[in-house]
Amino acid sequence: MDHVIATAGGTAAAPAAADRDAPPPAPAPVPVRMPDHRSADPPTLLTAHGCWYPSANPTGEHVAFICDRSGVPQLWSGPARGDGAHVLDGDPDPVTEVSWSPDGRWIAYTSAPGGGEHTRVLVVRPDGTGRQVLAGAEPGSSAHLGCWTRDGTALAVTVAQPSASGSEHTGAGHLPADADGAPAVPGAKAPGAAWSERGGPATLLGAGTANRAPAPDPAAPAQAAAGRPVPDIGPVRSGGLAAYLVDPDGANAPVLLYGEEGAASLRVCDTSPDGRFALVRRGPRGRREALVLDTASGRTTFALHVADGDPWIGRFSADARTVWLRSDTDREFAALLKVRLDEEGAGRAVSVAVERDRSALDLLSVPDHGRWALLAWNVHGATELESVGLPLADEEGGVGPRHRPVLPHEVVTRIAPLERGGLFAALAGSRRRPGIWELDQGLVPARAGWSARDEDAVPPGRPPVRPVPLRCRARDGLTLGGWYYRAPGRDPGRPAPCVIHLHGGPEEQERPVFSPLYHELLGRGLDVFAPDVRGSSGWGRSFVDADLGDGRFAAIDDVADCAAHVVALGYADPVRLGVMGRSYGGYLTMASLVWHPDLFRAGVAVCGMSDFATFFAGTEPWIAQSATAKYGHPEHDRELLRALSPMSRVDQLRAPVLAVHGEHDTNVPPTESEQFVRAARERGVPAQQLTLRNEGHEFLRADNRRLYRRAAADWLERHLDPTPPP
Repeated sequence: MDHVIATAGGTAAAPAAADRDAPPPAPAPVPVRMPDHRSADPPTLLTAHGCWYPSANPTGEHVAFICDRSGVPQLWSGPARGDGAHVLDGDPDPVTEVSWSPDGRWIAYTSAPGGGEHTRVLVVRPDGTGRQVLAGAEPGSSAHLGCWTRDGTALAVTVAQPSASGSEHTGAGHLPADADGAPAVPGAKAPGAAWSERGGPATLLGAGTANRAPAPDPAAPAQAAAGRPVPDIGPVRSGGLAAYLVDPDGANAPVLLYGEEGAASLRVCDTSPDGRFALVRRGPRGRREALVLDTASGRTTFALHVADGDPWIGRFSADARTVWLRSDTDREFAALLKVRLDEEGAGRAVSVAVERDRSALDLLSVPDHGRWALLAWNVHGATELESVGLPLADEEGGVGPRHRPVLPHEVVTRIAPLERGGLFAALAGSRRRPGIWELDQGLVPARAGWSARDEDAVPPGRPPVRPVPLRCRARDGLTLGGWYYRAPGRDPGRPAPCVIHLHGGPEEQERPVFSPLYHELLGRGLDVFAPDVRGSSGWGRSFVDADLGDGRFAAIDDVADCAAHVVALGYADPVRLGVMGRSYGGYLTMASLVWHPDLFRAGVAVCGMSDFATFFAGTEPWIAQSATAKYGHPEHDRELLRALSPMSRVDQLRAPVLAVHGEHDTNVPPTESEQFVRAARERGVPAQQLTLRNEGHEFLRADNRRLYRRAAADWLERHLDPTPPP
């Protein structure tokens, strides 16, 4: 008889004897006690600040959230009504996610030591005591936040296998001082062994293997409902991801829920009230799927494709006989799906509960009792929020009444429902930094007292510019969207110097939210056009997939077509165009500069990929796994990726370029900027690089963000000459 480990709300069996010789999964996390932070708030607090990612305690009387008043995103807490907010963790490590336990005893959160890509999961008592690292404390490891069990006695965390070299990143990192402009790919750093092809001009990673029991029979109802076979499950090897249930009180050892070799992503989104089942999101970008797991055996009972975007993709009903999912399976735009389960967790039927025409479901939140759902819909970049009643146990009817509040700002970024009714919502808008509002049971919004007023959420002086939506047509006929920002005081009839700004992802979307970077550029007399080129989200799955494989050449042309459109409208001066972007937008910036060398007078490439070969050799293994779904296979698509790499055409570069990178970026290693800048200089093109200390792929510290904004604006102002000639 297998040994059985008691868990919150259920049991988990130890691996069977046949699996005991298999390579181990990512090791179980070892909690580490940290010093308590009970001191006063930092002495210097920013007036213009943002608050986001709210999570309320069970009574709804207090809220934990992220705030950057001290210059770095930190964990704060405050009363639902009142202004007495205070810091719960005074460390300078940026905080990215927050979750208050259902029993109210703990607040869990994710932080990024040094601002890098390796994160850890911590918990702290609401009074600031008992702080400990639950996962990610080991050198070289990384951990991500999952859900709490319904009774609050255990927290799900995902841990990544530590690299062989310990805490030091194994990729290319930085170029040595004597390296040439195009270093060879290190042969010892293969992106992974589990590559598999798909039809078409690009290839994708295979489903990989996991560490638990075999999948159900191919004829099982769960597979029929999902329309695809549930993937095989096998042993985890080095480089995998594993999900554990961890008891923050330390009374029970961590329990392995699921593990996968060569995984691209893994998150436990919910557990059923009785602990029998877990809802897991896994898979690379564009191929995410929801799995229902039997926690006792580890058996996968159901699988279904789900949408990219927010990782919290669904929840179980109170009786665990229904799963509510945010999914775009077999459809262009994500909707709310209802999945009926049998006693064994297998799918009986999948139906659409709520959908909208040409609008995607961005966020889904369901309180524990499951009587209603909160839905945030993406309507051309803005958000429409609604509350819908859900059928009770064994009811087959549709959703109940739908209530839609009027919001004070354009975009909802997080929803925190309250059991009694109402919610806390993080709102962002074109004229303020993010803030938190409480919506009462009647869904009437009121700003939290500790969240900055609109007039205090932005720098003093010029009011922010409200953008106007633009639509343009690419050369192949595809319709593109975006937002145009006109510099204040600019004569509307006179073409202006204009910066084409490209978002990351590529699956991100340009949305009408306040951007301190745009505010800086506009203040220098530069217009900004921020388009959604093909590959962006918000416009349907076909639009997201339109850049796959050799479709990426068309995405590069989209940048030029967007520039031509604003010139044709008379907004932009054709001889004073700049281009900039971050992450994938940084790649597109470098690509645009070498594919359209006579179009742009200057560029700013931020954390961008300059060569896909060196990127795949240097990035984190799980990022490589996921990136293959978007860009192509580093071996099978070698020639395509070489042709798409800006370094392959760097001889065409004419415009001055500034590269900006975080020193701890292991998503896109700093090598990618360094080699492009070095190659530009060797060819006599002005080029500089700004390396931001204590930052990773995201720039999270106020002083570094300010330095970046000013350096980018200085560079573009110098080369685009915003003062028109006589």
